[in-house]
Amino acid sequence: MAEWGERLAGVHGVLLDISGVLYDGGEDGGTAIAGSVEAVARKGVLAMEVEVALALVGNKNSSPGLKRSGLKVRFCTNESQNALGALVGLLQQMGFEISEDEVTAPAPVACLILRERGLRPHLLVHEGIRSEFDQIDMSNPNCVVIADAGEDFSYQNMNKAFQVLMELENPVLISLGKGRYYKQTSGLTLDVGAYMKALEYACGIKAEVVGKPSPEFFKSALKEMGVDAHQTPPAAGFLGALLKKSQPKAALLSDLDMALGTVSASYGVAGAPGSP
Repeated sequence: MAEWGERLAGVHGVLLDISGVLYDGGEDGGTAIAGSVEAVARKGVLAMEVEVALALVGNKNSSPGLKRSGLKVRFCTNESQNALGALVGLLQQMGFEISEDEVTAPAPVACLILRERGLRPHLLVHEGIRSEFDQIDMSNPNCVVIADAGEDFSYQNMNKAFQVLMELENPVLISLGKGRYYKQTSGLTLDVGAYMKALEYACGIKAEVVGKPSPEFFKSALKEMGVDAHQTPPAAGFLGALLKKSQPKAALLSDLDMALGTVSASYGVAGAPGSP
């Protein structure tokens, strides 16, 4: 296995997911995934599922942790039940070194889009993020914004969103993410994607996704992190490493080494698998 420094030669930054990667949510606020606080801060032990991320996995003597590795780190999430401030506060209580200006979340990005395009939304969202839209004009809606509304995904609320869309000459449906489900401490939970698809089908339209896996969402995160999109591997744009927390450490290291080798080869780093 190549040295981590060699593997990281072409890596400019790390985008880390939050839900299911740093912590599992729940009615009590959720719990941090074992090792995640230390991985982000200092120890570099990241035996968890990582989406759109490159992590340093090793022992505390061989890798300094993401924030102390010299890499730029940004948190990129589809979280749409907690306002950004509340989410960051929750993570800080769990011990994470994180601030609001390090997080790219869909609700603030959606607000920018609404203002730029003069859109007035009908909201089908969780009560926890309504405050994010306080400065947005919602009179006479000309679009629908849907997010992970949780218990507010009632028939009445879904039907109202459907009616608003069907009354528009050019219906616009904006979805904060399109996940199928996610894990909470109580088990798997349906995500916004299932309800988004229902409205797409009923209205005969295609939703605009703000959040992962939208390329524009990732580009926004890169811009905020100070990394130009052209610095990412030209063939793939981004490299994702999917690491299962159930894997043995040896398998984690092997999979991550292969991922880092791929990104190194994309930059032509000497000694990387597949590089000249």
